Amino acid sequence: MTDLPLLIAPSILSCDFARIGEELARAEAAGADWHHVDVMDGHFVPNLTIGPPVVAALHRVARAPLDVHLMITDPWTYAPHFVRAGAHVLTFHVEVCPDAAAARELATRIRALGVAEVGISLSPDTPVERVLPVLDAVDLVLVMSVHPGFGGQSFIAATLDKTAALRAHGFRGRVEMDGGINADTVASCAAAGCDTFVAGSALFGAPDMAAALRTLRERATQARRTPPLVQKDGTHVR
Repeated sequence: MTDLPLLIAPSILSCDFARIGEELARAEAAGADWHHVDVMDGHFVPNLTIGPPVVAALHRVARAPLDVHLMITDPWTYAPHFVRAGAHVLTFHVEVCPDAAAARELATRIRALGVAEVGISLSPDTPVERVLPVLDAVDLVLVMSVHPGFGGQSFIAATLDKTAALRAHGFRGRVEMDGGINADTVASCAAAGCDTFVAGSALFGAPDMAAALRTLRERATQARRTPPLVQKDGTHVR
């Protein structure tokens, strides 16, 4: 466990793209700490989203930092463009690296671009051991609790073991959970050592986004103090 402040990062993948500037402002007014920006290339994942020009446009109007998650096959080719566009956090997937040495080199090269924080991510089917050798080279580990590519999926409770393993191996940086985060799952994530939470439909689809975000923060904070009773599906019972 760490004493890093809890961060809530609404995923713009779930926002109204016809009103994206207003949606960023709505998330910030609700208390968002970061904006989570999913970048998909149609190769690493079977979906296409946004590129550097859109990130640059987001950066011009956003007040909260941009948490850019590269779900792409060739992160190095595009990393400089996203850093220049205004990414505060730039996260790549360990699965695109053939080995730990390649992952470390990529993290080092991205850091040299001047980005504030470098992250590494792993998909639900990827063992946590893939990222353990490079923990000292990154600021953040993003644990995917759904299969990358589409929003609105159900939380995969088995991924909580990865978060706990990261803390057990002494990682003191940020652990971010992405996928299926809502009022029922956030506490178990926090209890397992997560401090940064990506939520899409649970926030942008809520009748009152501020109230929904406040509930996430309160339940995560409480879980840090008193770990919740957790059911097999990862939801908490108090």
